Amino acid sequence: NRQGMKYKHESVMIHEVIENLAIKPDGIYVDGTLGGGGHSFQIASRLTEGGKLIGIDQDMDAIAAAGRHLAVYSDRVELVHDNYEDIAGILSERKIKAVNGILLDLGVSSYQLDNPERGFSYNQDAPLDMRMDQSSAVSAGDILNTYSEEKLTKILRDYGEERFAPRIAANIVAARQKAPLERTGELVEIIRRSIPMKMQERGGNPCKRTFQAVRIACNRELEVLEDSLDTMIDLLAPGGRIVVITFQSLEDRIVKNSFRRNENPCTCPPEFPVCICGKKSKGTVITKKALIPDKEETEHNSRAASARLRVFEKVVMPGGTV
Repeated sequence: NRQGMKYKHESVMIHEVIENLAIKPDGIYVDGTLGGGGHSFQIASRLTEGGKLIGIDQDMDAIAAAGRHLAVYSDRVELVHDNYEDIAGILSERKIKAVNGILLDLGVSSYQLDNPERGFSYNQDAPLDMRMDQSSAVSAGDILNTYSEEKLTKILRDYGEERFAPRIAANIVAARQKAPLERTGELVEIIRRSIPMKMQERGGNPCKRTFQAVRIACNRELEVLEDSLDTMIDLLAPGGRIVVITFQSLEDRIVKNSFRRNENPCTCPPEFPVCICGKKSKGTVITKKALIPDKEETEHNSRAASARLRVFEKVVMPGGTV
């Protein structure tokens, strides 16, 4: 099956994920970004009776592909079509108060990139879609055709770190006044027209930053991540771990800052001799520095090259309670 195959080989930093989740055979785990189920397969294979894995994805294609891949472990795996931002509700519905581990493997899946009709890739002409959840209302085309020039500039600058954001945004607005933008090829043409040729020759495809920015805006990726991490840490059982893999600096910064803040939430001025704010540490940042894939993996899988993995462990208080 083509879909299943596309998904199967793409699990980034699988050894590091499994090692850092420190899986208990009878534990409860959540894979918040299921994809084709590659990471989930490895987690499920280490669970025994009493162990459970909940796999969440907002993409129905992913749920279908993962369902096939994980069929052998259907006794311990449950797949949920939702966004990981709803994790508290998902667990509450299942009467689960705490979990032993949570995994997030962020960004766009290889299957989504490889499926031209989804509009994630700048290498193939396709409809301007980019929705990870195809039932959501706002597509990339909606953003490009309706957002103001100022808002487009901000998206390209903030989410794509694109230095030519004002010029690209102005050219998008000019182009859509003649006819709505409908295809990724049209956006590629606008970007190439907006960036000086000598700049296009440096550092990879010049479309990468704009496509990343529009995709992040379309799927509210940074907002969802920022709003979910504290909740996820709260949902961990004592000694439980959250493992997050990011693929660009904006995501990595959010994860790093969130983990640090949960490790040391004290807001007292440094000159105070003792803490009076009462904010207690929720645990420990296991990865003082982000882990990166080894050379062998990046040679085998180019998508892994920009991966950064960070781990946070929930505090275990004396007596075993949080």
